[in-house]
Amino acid sequence: MTIWLTRHGQTRLNLERRMQGRTDEPLNKTGIQQAREARAEIGDISFDAVYASPLERAIVTASIIGNVDRGEILVDERLIEADFGKYECRKYYLLGPKMTLYWSLPELFPAPPTVETIASLTERSRSFLTDLETKPYQNVLIACHGGIMRALSGYLMDKPNGILWRPKPHNCEIRVFSAVNGRHQFIKDVKLTE
Repeated sequence: MTIWLTRHGQTRLNLERRMQGRTDEPLNKTGIQQAREARAEIGDISFDAVYASPLERAIVTASIIGNVDRGEILVDERLIEADFGKYECRKYYLLGPKMTLYWSLPELFPAPPTVETIASLTERSRSFLTDLETKPYQNVLIACHGGIMRALSGYLMDKPNGILWRPKPHNCEIRVFSAVNGRHQFIKDVKLTE
C-alpha cells in the first residue's frame, strides 16, 4: 500500500499565525489554490480511498487533491487536529512559555493542562493506521493537520517515540510512504514551490 499523507491548505487562521486546532476554519483562496497545485504536482494518480479529518479544511483539501467528490471521502475522527484547549486561536507569539516549549520540543516538555498530549496523538495515529493497513488498497490519500500529521508520519517512519516533529509539515505538503506487511518506508516528499 502507498499512503499519501497531506496537511490541509492555508486558512485565515494559518495566515494570522494562530493555533487552529479544532476550530472548523475553512480554506482561504490561497489554500484552495495550494490544493489544486498539489493535485497538479502528483499528476493523474488515482486513489482507492480518500480519508480526511472531520474538519472542513481537511475535507475540501482531500476532495481537491484526491480528485473525488466530497461524498466519497471517508471521514475519520482519529484524524482531527490536536486539541489545543485554552490555547485555541491564540497567536503563536502569545502562547506563553509552557505551550511554546511543549509545541516546540514535545520530547522534553509535557503538554500544559487542557492540551492534548503526544501520547494521545500517537495512540490515535497508531489506531487509525493499523486499521488502514488491513485494507486492500494500493493508493490511499489522507488529508489531516500539522499536529496529527507529525504523529502519523512518526508511525510510518517507525520512530521509537511515535512522532516526526521536525520539519513541520507545510500546507498541502504531501509525504508518501509504503506500508507492506507491517513494514514502512518513506518514499518522497511533495512540496509546493514557494
